[in-house]
Amino acid sequence: MNISEQIIVRTIEFVKKQLHNAEAGHDWFHTERVWKLARKIAEKEPSDGLVVELAALLHDIADPKFHEGNETLALDLSREFLEKQKLENNLVEQVLFIIKNISFKNKGELTTVRPIELDIVQDADRLDAIGAIGVARTFNFGGFKNNRIYDPEIPPDLMISKEEYKKSNGTTINHFYEKLLLLKDLMNTETARTIAAGRHLFMEDFLTQFYREWNVE
Repeated sequence: MNISEQIIVRTIEFVKKQLHNAEAGHDWFHTERVWKLARKIAEKEPSDGLVVELAALLHDIADPKFHEGNETLALDLSREFLEKQKLENNLVEQVLFIIKNISFKNKGELTTVRPIELDIVQDADRLDAIGAIGVARTFNFGGFKNNRIYDPEIPPDLMISKEEYKKSNGTTINHFYEKLLLLKDLMNTETARTIAAGRHLFMEDFLTQFYREWNVE
């Protein structure tokens, strides 16, 4: 096992420990899927593989949603862990840059040149938010927050701001229109766009069936 592989093994152990009691839609299994998707996408995209894997593994170790909106905790925990691995400072900063900028709620805020490693990890994270897994995660989180499944009198807020998005307690079905159905067209890489197309169609079919059942058709 080479040094990079040893670091990945230690990172996996660290992340599993951090996410031991995490909400089921943002637990180790979510991180593992994102990690595997990121590696799959990276096969077609020239990139720093170690940066991609570390960022994918560490991207959700302290989601602000579950830490009173704290957007620096994940960065602080990741920096502390990575520095203990004796990694080059430049590599550490690349990983932290991805963690800081990966979130959907931060879309449009990045003004610097985007590294391909960010594109890859962001695509992997967004892919896990759509399709059958995405549907399951969405309803799990809606239940976790005790949000309504659907209310015909509450329309989706398609112009929702970052601050409103973070505080939103809208219906779970509305979340499809406010985020999930938008992700297909936000993919950065060709590999992710191909995967996203099929997952997007699944969600559209799900919603069609949902409304049929809701309206007792």
